[in-house]
Amino acid sequence: MFELVSTDSTSKARRGRITTRHGVIETPVFMPVGTQGSVKGVSPMELTDLKAQIILGNTYHLFVRPGMEVMKHFGGLHNFMNWRGPILTDSGGFQVFSLAKLRKITEDGVHFQNHLDGAPCFIGPETAMEIQQTLGSDIAMVFDECPPYPCEFDYAAKSLDLTLRWAQRCKTWCDQQDAAGTQRPAVFGIVQGATFAALREKAATALAGMNFEGYAVGGVSVGEPEEEMMLAVENSEPFLPADKPRYAMGLGTPPQMVEMIARGIDMFDCVLPTRIARNGTAFTEHGTVNLKNAPFIMEKGPIEEGCACYACREFSRGYLRHLIKAEEILGLRLVTLHNLHFYLNLMIRVRAAIDDGTFDVFRKNFVQNYVCREIPA
Repeated sequence: MFELVSTDSTSKARRGRITTRHGVIETPVFMPVGTQGSVKGVSPMELTDLKAQIILGNTYHLFVRPGMEVMKHFGGLHNFMNWRGPILTDSGGFQVFSLAKLRKITEDGVHFQNHLDGAPCFIGPETAMEIQQTLGSDIAMVFDECPPYPCEFDYAAKSLDLTLRWAQRCKTWCDQQDAAGTQRPAVFGIVQGATFAALREKAATALAGMNFEGYAVGGVSVGEPEEEMMLAVENSEPFLPADKPRYAMGLGTPPQMVEMIARGIDMFDCVLPTRIARNGTAFTEHGTVNLKNAPFIMEKGPIEEGCACYACREFSRGYLRHLIKAEEILGLRLVTLHNLHFYLNLMIRVRAAIDDGTFDVFRKNFVQNYVCREIPA
């Protein structure tokens, strides 16, 4: 499934290639988030034009709406949303713990009331696998518990033990599908352990022993400082197999992704490009720009000079500001297209820099020139 193409001599950055049922993915890769079967404001055709290689679907949200009967009727998420490329789905664990009402964690899984109408639901390891099978996922995630930040060591340790037991049940499910000759998604284990190095090592080592098709670092971007986020990766990566893809879940800002790549991460997803676009905020080489600001009223230039996206090729900052202030849907769509182009093009540039041996220079220049401003919630 994973082929290591090249490595950087100055860091742990690497170029890889993941082969899935719906196509080949060149890594490092950014995956736009399509929570409810749609990347917000963007059509599948536009995602293809933006050179998106793979997108995310959200197991929890699709489970509660439209539900698995609808998914079965339409033959899975690819057909339902008319996306022909690979899809990665999360297991639903994070949403169960962050969105669900009145949840009860047991050894079997989690009983909860969904956030839409309070209806009683259950997701456990096998259920999560079956849902993702029904969705037709190319890459599925094991069911895990995501501990909050901050949390005590004892809580994190007990939570991790449960997550590892659940991961083994997901692996058993995979083995049963393989024995029956049933086509299934590639399945990634998720390294938890909160902010504790010993727990991260324990999780990575145990999951590596289960021989999943890939591995994710979870429990990051949940409110912890950036330093802790980086440490979570640094404390997990050395214990993960070099011949399997590595995925940092829910990350991050452009410089965070570049730094994570230098630490050996291959895959990323994040809602920021689409979320902050809806507030009129655009990513640029030098940080974010709030297009609502008054100085842009008369500006004829694009969001970013030299950007090849449709919004920058065709429209001025002044016009985009007008659309956003007037709450025209076109405005948020154009800024969304720009932000996704920025993220996806950043990965293209990173891959090229690793290939030609200039990643170290690229990394230093990009991170130094990027001014981290406060990003709207």
